[in-house]
Amino acid sequence: MSTPQPASASSAARTAIIVVAAGQGTRLGAGAPKALVPLAGRPLLAHALDVAVDPALAATVVVVTPPGDDRLDATVAAAARPGVNVIGVPGGETRQASVAAGLAAVPEARRVLVHDAARSLTSTAQFERVAGALAAGAVAVVPGLAVVDTIKLVDRQGRVTSTPERSRLRAVQTPQGFDASLLRRAHASAAGGDVSDDAGLMEAAGAIVQVVEGEERAFKITHPRDLERAERLLAELRPGPDEVFDVEAPAAAPGGPRIGLGIDVHAFKEDEGTELWLAGLHWPGERGLSGHSDGDAVAHAACDALFSAAGIGDLGTHFGTSRPEYAGASGARLLGEACRLVREAGFEIENISVQFVGNRPKFSPRRAEADAALSAVAGAPVSVIATTSDGLGFEGEGAGISARAVALLRPAR
Repeated sequence: MSTPQPASASSAARTAIIVVAAGQGTRLGAGAPKALVPLAGRPLLAHALDVAVDPALAATVVVVTPPGDDRLDATVAAAARPGVNVIGVPGGETRQASVAAGLAAVPEARRVLVHDAARSLTSTAQFERVAGALAAGAVAVVPGLAVVDTIKLVDRQGRVTSTPERSRLRAVQTPQGFDASLLRRAHASAAGGDVSDDAGLMEAAGAIVQVVEGEERAFKITHPRDLERAERLLAELRPGPDEVFDVEAPAAAPGGPRIGLGIDVHAFKEDEGTELWLAGLHWPGERGLSGHSDGDAVAHAACDALFSAAGIGDLGTHFGTSRPEYAGASGARLLGEACRLVREAGFEIENISVQFVGNRPKFSPRRAEADAALSAVAGAPVSVIATTSDGLGFEGEGAGISARAVALLRPAR
């Protein structure tokens, strides 16, 4: 299988991701839509959107939810991120009808990635492999894993009719990527059916489907045992006992308010072609900041202030270089995860205040936009202000940016 390069930023601007979350999850036996089923305290859909909502992948994410059921609306709204338009649309009675509804919501998209919310632990790298193959010229792409078991074809009486050559078999996953216009035609020609695999529709229409490398963690959560497997995998990905403090301890802390301080510093990258993300916003034309993630000093300082107030470690404890899944992660994503950890530890967030020091970017015209973006991520008021250092020090020399944050928490009621 080929290993394409990640798609470019210009390619992402012409790409949409459709996350199919309209299934009822009958086999999970949860009595709720599958996307609402909790995994490590959060809906399956929230985990899927952690990766899918990324401006480096697509400019628009459409979440297809169960028709007539608004219980997933809050999860969709909470996934909003600067640079990505996240919208929810009602699905249909079948998966095929749901994907068609998602396609109808993005008529201008040139490329589309279709992803099942039930494959909640799929990595960014898998999205990038699919998007990269599309950008390289493929019209239909699926990630696939080699099949390790011998497969038999049987008739209706359970009698073996043939044994396919195992080396040529692949178990396909999502996201599946397509030329959007060809996928629209394939769906239109098969309207009224119920095909569970969009690549199958493209095959039937005569398109060549390319397979890229899949991954074990992108399994589909269908049965209770799959949910247990996902819980175990997430536990393995969390920091070990030497890397993180016991998050249960703060819940027993005295009942008064708790204040935390956070400081973060990042230097500007030498490469002027990089992009700046600061205060949850993209700053076109500004050189980016260095760091394990995206270098958003404002968001990072806010995270440290939250962790300090809750007494559950610091930024390095939770998102440091020992956590490869956070390499390149946005500051907004880290802030959202920090807020989840703090609430999980037994606290409510009253407010967060951040001040950054730097010669650039010019912040005042976008201050309200930054406040709104970070407040939406945190689910609590966040205010950001900025100042210069009158030409003094690291910031005054234009070498980088520093940020200081204060967070106020109260024990959860």
